[in-house]
Amino acid sequence: MKKLFRTIVIASLTIIIGFTSTEAFAGNKDRAGQAGANELLVNPWAASSGWGNAGMASIKGVEAMWSNVAGISFVNSMDLNFSYTNWLAGSGTSVVSFGFLTRVSESVVAGLSVMSMNFGEIQRTTTENPDGGIGTYKPSLMNINIAVAKSFSNSIHGGFVLKIISESIADMNGTGVAIDAGIQYVTGITDNIHFGIALKNIGPTMKYSGDGLSYSVLFDGMASNITVVQRADEFELPTQLNIAAAYDFNFENASRLTLAFNFNSNAFSKDQFIGGIEGSFRDILMLRAGYTFESGVTKSIEDSDCTNVNRGFSCGASVQAPLNKKGLKVCIDYSYRDTAHWKGTHSVGARILF
Repeated sequence: MKKLFRTIVIASLTIIIGFTSTEAFAGNKDRAGQAGANELLVNPWAASSGWGNAGMASIKGVEAMWSNVAGISFVNSMDLNFSYTNWLAGSGTSVVSFGFLTRVSESVVAGLSVMSMNFGEIQRTTTENPDGGIGTYKPSLMNINIAVAKSFSNSIHGGFVLKIISESIADMNGTGVAIDAGIQYVTGITDNIHFGIALKNIGPTMKYSGDGLSYSVLFDGMASNITVVQRADEFELPTQLNIAAAYDFNFENASRLTLAFNFNSNAFSKDQFIGGIEGSFRDILMLRAGYTFESGVTKSIEDSDCTNVNRGFSCGASVQAPLNKKGLKVCIDYSYRDTAHWKGTHSVGARILF
């Protein structure tokens, strides 16, 4: 029965990935800039962003809900994670995330995470008041993720995420849903070889609605104003396919060196190649670095071929301390992502592992 269930899951995901990669990912350069809800592509977590999301094949814990949901199946009992990100330092943009996982059976893990992106107060302007002075408003972007993953064997793990997307200002909002699916395959004498596939942000189009799309106007020959409602166009979600691999060099005293690679095929932006390295000393201190390459990333931001404010380099560190002999641990994470024109993106996080 296990073999049948495993075969069905793998075959289903293979069909989905094959169809999506043929239909959604064709001609992505021509479709650049046509998607919305791009906050779905922002990694809000401090550990995995430290090596440029290279570790999607071997990621575990709460952060796997964003990277590759299959990784949540490795949680022992419970996992709590909080992260704060100063996005493009100096821009006034921040990202706050919280998530938790719990094991509901011997082979099944479920979890919930929330990401909120805040831009501070922005001056309200109109055609009559282009310089503002008439108050402020606060845009709000929020993603709620509900995840379930199952270990089909010691080698194969798979899962799904349901995403609820909310974007709003005072008088207009948009709401959507999306699904992620992921598989991790672990092999090797010491389970040190990892492969992963993740299909992200698959869902129906989104559309804005609200009073912000209407305005009052007085036409010639009319005695009173009438309300005109503008039609908002629908937009697609930034679908992404990730194919990743990682190899662990295991040493004595629970030390490890991991090399990882991840290929991102983006439906509405350039494809990316990510390489990363992570070292762990006695499972207490972790150091990591990564580089994300895409066409034009090395050129000046003023060059038309450079379409990403991120410059590719990232690095980070984690310090993990056991609190008792039953497996309770506390971990502090930090990551830095290099950017153009800003002072980088900085993330700080705290994890509690049971």
